[in-house]
Amino acid sequence: MDFFLIIFIQTLASIATILLFSLGLGVVFGMMRVINLAHGEFIMIGAYGALKSYEMGVNQWVAMLVVAPLVAALIGLVVERILIRRLYGRLIDTLLATWGLSLFVIGGLTMIYGNTASSLPTPLGTLVVGRYSIGQYSLVIVAATTILLAAIFAVLKYTSVGTLARGTMQDPDMVSALGYNPKTVYAATFSAGAGLAGLAGGLLAPLTGITPTMGAAFVAKAFITVITGGPAIILGTGAASVIFGAINQAVTFVSTSVFGEAAVFVAAIFLLRFLPNGVSGRFFKGGV
Repeated sequence: MDFFLIIFIQTLASIATILLFSLGLGVVFGMMRVINLAHGEFIMIGAYGALKSYEMGVNQWVAMLVVAPLVAALIGLVVERILIRRLYGRLIDTLLATWGLSLFVIGGLTMIYGNTASSLPTPLGTLVVGRYSIGQYSLVIVAATTILLAAIFAVLKYTSVGTLARGTMQDPDMVSALGYNPKTVYAATFSAGAGLAGLAGGLLAPLTGITPTMGAAFVAKAFITVITGGPAIILGTGAASVIFGAINQAVTFVSTSVFGEAAVFVAAIFLLRFLPNGVSGRFFKGGV
């Protein structure tokens, strides 16, 4: 029983981790149809924001939960106004521009901090279940992701801000006719997506090495999660995260983590082959 409980907690942590670093991309791509290849770099910026503020004496929880998303959101707002705003509706140009932005950020931070790995200390201790143990911080990741998912769902579904954002995604001309500026909504949405990526970076910083190239470890899996999830930002991305997290953990348990990662990509290929509109396009039509 203890063994199965540990496996269950590890699976939940795997699902929560995938969902956590995919949500920001889900918001940007799902609502703005912008392919942001610099998503991993916003995760990295959040991690560095948490690390440097912690080194300056800021409480670690404040650094991870407040400073990291705030820094990433502010930089995201600047990027949207300078770069992304000029490229709406030009999918390939946006892809190339954000790829260039990714290389620029990696190169700049490598010049500043070098290519050596840094890390934040892992908060809390070890949870002992019978003969087995697991880091209590895994439960923090699960809890934080659950709260974040519920908060985004509530904002999009039940608030005027969420209604305005979804309306702008569907018909910006109508929103403009009603007296709202779609460009302002796009800027806020991109900034929010960047902030979510930064929050992911801050929360995952104690579990990963912090380097200028760390974003590459997240961006590919975030993309396949969002695309496989389909048009519904919350339900689709959440469903895809559950599928991939469970597959990753199950295959890792019987073999190695390398095969676990490979199994996720194979599963994505099969899902997109049989569900070309994504999981939510087939099962959660009309969902958020």
